[in-house]
Amino acid sequence: MPTANHVPGVPSWIDLGSPDVARAAEHYRGVFGWTFHPLGPHAGEYGVFRHDGRTVAAAGPLTGDDARSAWTVYFQTADADATAAAVAEAGGEVRVDPFDVFTNGRMAQLTDPGGADFAIWQPGDTAGLDEVAAPGSLGWVELQTPDPAGVHDFYRAVFGWTVTTVPAAADDGAYTVFTLEDEAEAIPFGGVADLQEGERAHWLPYFEVADTDAAVSRNAALGGRAVLPTADLAGVGRMAWLEDPFGARCAVVTSSPA
Repeated sequence: MPTANHVPGVPSWIDLGSPDVARAAEHYRGVFGWTFHPLGPHAGEYGVFRHDGRTVAAAGPLTGDDARSAWTVYFQTADADATAAAVAEAGGEVRVDPFDVFTNGRMAQLTDPGGADFAIWQPGDTAGLDEVAAPGSLGWVELQTPDPAGVHDFYRAVFGWTVTTVPAAADDGAYTVFTLEDEAEAIPFGGVADLQEGERAHWLPYFEVADTDAAVSRNAALGGRAVLPTADLAGVGRMAWLEDPFGARCAVVTSSPA
């Protein structure tokens, strides 16, 4: 799962692009109990979500005429320029060249060869999220792509991830897990799944919750919907895929005890 140690190569930030940041903030306050804190006039409408006083996500307005509401996963890097160059060399797209976010850090917006958007974060004053893998915070990320095997080499080349296939909980299938082999430990933080028919490739964030059914109910009561109904996965936990009122998707999971 993600780590708050901010090791290069693992998820370290996540933000929501929304056409109505204020309403979206109210929605996620109701679903997860988050509070929204604008970063001030210099940041436009951008701000951070906090849970029990710790930064767990962020949100800002959509940019670009064709942008649609979505969550973006940021992966840590020690050198945003070098990582962006590696993305281009490995067959991906650099949608927004690396740039400085005041003194907070340096970032770039990218797309993998399968069409999934993501971003990278080189820390400055802001190292990354304060909390992960706890109720109310990011617990897992999943790449949903039309060609799971086809993107393995890309992410190995860009981030050095190890790709491991493990038995799936359903229909005797298999699930691919991305792991970063750090000097101190092996960090499994994400997986790969087949793209659902009619969808476009994307990274899906999973937020840990104390009660998946309650989170699904709160999301629906606030104008969202369940994209994938609540289900139990042996050895994983109870989960569901959700969509907020503006179409941004995430998953919720109540993980099984380790």
